[in-house]
Amino acid sequence: MDVKVFEVKEYMIIWRQLEMMTFNGIAVPVRAIVRLTGGEYMMDVHFVDDDATVPDPFYDVPNKKGYMFLNIRNILAFVDMLRNERPVYGHLRGDRPDWMSVTTAKEPIGEGEG
Repeated sequence: MDVKVFEVKEYMIIWRQLEMMTFNGIAVPVRAIVRLTGGEYMMDVHFVDDDATVPDPFYDVPNKKGYMFLNIRNILAFVDMLRNERPVYGHLRGDRPDWMSVTTAKEPIGEGEG
């Protein structure tokens, strides 16, 4: 099956001055990568220049690795979620790559910080 949800156990932030990377024929100026891992599954979230063309996400099923692309202006909110929420899940979708996502679990309203 080319759909997998995994709990993110670790993350790593990789900052780049500017690295041109090519994904599915689209050259992308990458400023940062946040690598999410959970067991044997992984997702790289590439943060690109705000004016760059953002490639479609994709899931490399044989290698159990997903790729998402967001604008660099979103990195602080994204990393804040990783630091302050638990659990966090990566959703790898080979059947619908546009539905790939990183989510929290359901939380009660007004839970606040513990």
